[in-house]
Amino acid sequence: MGRFLQMAGLVIGLIALVLQFAITIPASMAAGHSLLGSIVFYFSFFTILTNIAAVLVHASLLSPAGYAWFPAFAGRRMRAGVAVAITLVFIVYSTALARLWAPEGLFLLCDILLHYVTPLIFVLWWLIAGADGSTRWRDISWWMIYPLAYLAYALIRAPFAGEVPYPFLDVAKNGAASVAISALTTTALFLVLCALAVLVDHGIARLRK
Repeated sequence: MGRFLQMAGLVIGLIALVLQFAITIPASMAAGHSLLGSIVFYFSFFTILTNIAAVLVHASLLSPAGYAWFPAFAGRRMRAGVAVAITLVFIVYSTALARLWAPEGLFLLCDILLHYVTPLIFVLWWLIAGADGSTRWRDISWWMIYPLAYLAYALIRAPFAGEVPYPFLDVAKNGAASVAISALTTTALFLVLCALAVLVDHGIARLRK
């Protein structure tokens, strides 16, 4: 079951990422962005970056000889960290962002795949085959680097690019106080998910003994 979920996560994740790229770039250029600007815009979404990480975790562990194709993504700490991040993708999108737009056609398909399907597959895989009790509380400090670095990037880029990947990060429209509250809330949620991941990882390891 674990290997099946890895294959499904890899294939579906790649299809969704490539398809999203193929439809985002033309749409972005039609809106007035350059090709380079459109590519940067595509890679400026937490959803995209996290799904890329999930695909790399799946790919790194699918060698028939057990060799890690991408060693940096094969480690147990990385697997758990990606599980936390992609869970955040699902929660934030489903509770705060999905109601803000109504995608159609291929945009709707990518929306469903990247925000619902790939998170479900990855978390199920991690629970079944990826969790082994090896995570430590100190790992949380490493996992927190990702969302904090992303937040800094998005906020620093915003005044230069004139755009933000997510509406709740728009200081010009919402004000600094609102953005600070949204950022702190999201960071706190990530921290809670980190703690939950460690507890679940240890709980699964005990059940398997």
